[in-house]
Amino acid sequence: MFPRLLCLTCSLLFCAGFQASQSFAQQAAKTPQPTSEVPKPVQAPASPQSTHYPILLLGHGSDPVWSVLIGQKGPERFDRANYPPVALEPVNVSPEAPESWVYHAKDIATGADVTIHLTREVCIDAVGTTATESAQKTTAAGKPSTAATPSSSTSTIAKNAFRIVLEHAQIGKLNGCARVAAELFPKIVNQSADDDDPDKKKPPVMAIINFKAPTAIAFVTSGGKIVVSHGAAKKIIPVAGTDLALSHDGKKLLYTRNDSKMGSERTIVLYDFDTARSKDLVHGPVREGFWPPDDSRFAYLQSQDQKWRVVASPISTPETASPLYNGNVDSLQGWADGHSVLANDAQSLYWISDDRPQQSLPLKEIYGDTFRVSDTDSIRVCPVNPDLLLVSAKYFTAPAGAPPDAAGIFLYEIRAKRRVVLTPPEQWSSHGEWSRDGVQIFYTRRMSATSSATYRIFWDGSGPRRYVDGIDLVVGQ
Repeated sequence: MFPRLLCLTCSLLFCAGFQASQSFAQQAAKTPQPTSEVPKPVQAPASPQSTHYPILLLGHGSDPVWSVLIGQKGPERFDRANYPPVALEPVNVSPEAPESWVYHAKDIATGADVTIHLTREVCIDAVGTTATESAQKTTAAGKPSTAATPSSSTSTIAKNAFRIVLEHAQIGKLNGCARVAAELFPKIVNQSADDDDPDKKKPPVMAIINFKAPTAIAFVTSGGKIVVSHGAAKKIIPVAGTDLALSHDGKKLLYTRNDSKMGSERTIVLYDFDTARSKDLVHGPVREGFWPPDDSRFAYLQSQDQKWRVVASPISTPETASPLYNGNVDSLQGWADGHSVLANDAQSLYWISDDRPQQSLPLKEIYGDTFRVSDTDSIRVCPVNPDLLLVSAKYFTAPAGAPPDAAGIFLYEIRAKRRVVLTPPEQWSSHGEWSRDGVQIFYTRRMSATSSATYRIFWDGSGPRRYVDGIDLVVGQ
């Protein structure tokens, strides 16, 4: 009996233990078990993005030579060798990356967009004098000023703190380096409450210095006489003449004398300043004589078969003329270089040469929609840059305050197609001529219905002043 009872007890205990272990296993299965994942940390708020950007910089490149000044508000001026400085109006600056910024600006003269990408990284280049540094001087008033002829001379290897890319909508894309150049900027003063004054936001006016004033000029007086000036000496040719052209040494003058009431018979005359003597070179239906750079011969227009053709003659033997162009042109505009002359008809400007293929450019491309072609226009190539044209032409529509036949002076860059008007729109301005250094421009300004004078401005349109009481001024030396 006892053994049977013991077995029964063991069986009951085993069943109870089995049920308890099964119940524990089920309970454990229902209880969520801890995972091996590490809980994500709470994300901190984004740190504020810095609005600071580099200022007082000089960006520069050497192919071609160029430079840009970046002031307190952004780009202020863009310089290129043998071109007038380009004044810029800063628009805004924004970050592109942790160590990169983009500056936006406007070309004040043309309204073209300018974008500059600046990155803080080592930039090594061969440098000497950049376009800006050769142009940048300091006047007594402490303001920056532009020298006559920007240039560059690579001589050393420099390590710069920034890499720069400048994009001008008309001129194109330029690559280079940049460095901090606080010494090129005027003294910085604290901002005041009236800094919102729009006049104070304009770029500072930069006076041009280091230009070379002409030592030999010729012009026509109000009475029609020709005045030739060389240094302090001045001589008057007691005849009326037009189409003045001085040799490059300033000692010889070509002019056209009218020999008939109808104007069909003319003579191109050579005047020698030292001897004060005149010599008739060619006679007949001729006009517009011009000297080449070496002064060895002269080109002029000659009418033949009711066409004005371009011919050239040695000064010593003017009777041995040879044609440069037998096609019909309206005007001769001078020599582009020692081998080519500029001439135009009503549609195109031509580069005519005795040893090169002829090239042409539509006048519509040069004049745009603002100016119109007429037979009184003048087009002159800059002496230091064949890509730069000085054009005198009449407006299609007279600007406000200008006379109905208003005319103006503008510069045109052939490659960039950039056009900049130099004279105020209310002025009547004509007959623009370069100085030999290519920095000064002389032009005839109508003062009233009965009087005119010659004014001088610089190639950026600055510094206008009355020069002589005469018209149609030309420059020798």
